[in-house]
Amino acid sequence: MRKSISLSLPLLVALAVAASGCDNGDTIPTTPTAPGETVTETFSGSLTVSGAVTFNFNAGGVGTVVATLRSVGPDSSTQMGLALGEWDGVSCAVKISNDRSQVGTAVTGQANAAGALCTRVYDVGQLTQTATFEIVVIHP
Repeated sequence: MRKSISLSLPLLVALAVAASGCDNGDTIPTTPTAPGETVTETFSGSLTVSGAVTFNFNAGGVGTVVATLRSVGPDSSTQMGLALGEWDGVSCAVKISNDRSQVGTAVTGQANAAGALCTRVYDVGQLTQTATFEIVVIHP
């Protein structure tokens, strides 16, 4: 019995020394990290009857993306479509939309990575003449 204890003791001492020298570098932050800065972009133009207008922009990282229909003219009560999506270099692949947007309506999405995104405004059958609009987009 004495032999097995004497052989185990050096092994235990070696393991204890080896374990005490390990440092994997992982640390737990003591303060929360601040979210990245947001960017505000304003897009404006004219929307024709049965038309659509798309604007692309780049998200700098992960975070909330909000597109708000700020103004519509000449009739500010006009409803139109407002959408957010991914820009593929040619078109806007819509991910979220609201077909009943009026002044003050916002569409909110989440950017899961940095990349090309887009916002789109479109006629939903309400326009009887060309309308002007302004969209404000806030994104990471």
